[in-house]
Amino acid sequence: MRKVILFMLVSLDGYFEGPNHNLDWHNVDEEFTAFSLEQLDSAGLLLFGRGTYQLMAGFWPTAVAAKDDPLTAEAMNRLPKVVFSRTLANVNWQNTRLVKDNIVEEIKRLKDEPGKTIYVFGSSDLSLTLIKHGLIDEFRLLVNPVVLGAGTTLFHGIQENLHLRLLNTRTFKNGNVMLFYQPEAK
Repeated sequence: MRKVILFMLVSLDGYFEGPNHNLDWHNVDEEFTAFSLEQLDSAGLLLFGRGTYQLMAGFWPTAVAAKDDPLTAEAMNRLPKVVFSRTLANVNWQNTRLVKDNIVEEIKRLKDEPGKTIYVFGSSDLSLTLIKHGLIDEFRLLVNPVVLGAGTTLFHGIQENLHLRLLNTRTFKNGNVMLFYQPEAK
């Protein structure tokens, strides 16, 4: 069974995006890029919700991405991707498939397939659905050393306690701290 890992950048006060979907506070550098490539090397499939898909598909296939970050662009374009959206009519990023219904059943089916790790990058609404159905096997939260004061919290909409067990931590020279958590069984 494949593992599903949620990777999200968050502020110190728990926001994954600032007001108006602002992401300019992301504290990324060469060390972050190297870590991202490690994750992509272990990935067999990427999952996105509509909003994150549109951001990613609008950047990674471009000449700017290929010039600025060729290794990440190659991996992002090469890897198979599944987008979950009821409103998109189609998807046009290479190696991408659109799923409109039965999200939970589709994720269970994907987890049962042989292959490498499944990653969810961003995609907070999709992530909440997966969390509510116990389909996230590991949380990787990259805490950025910034307090936003407003925005959208990562776990908005969670109604029950979500108990996590710390697996590991990793500090970055730029002040980011990666927290690796595993959900505890209920």
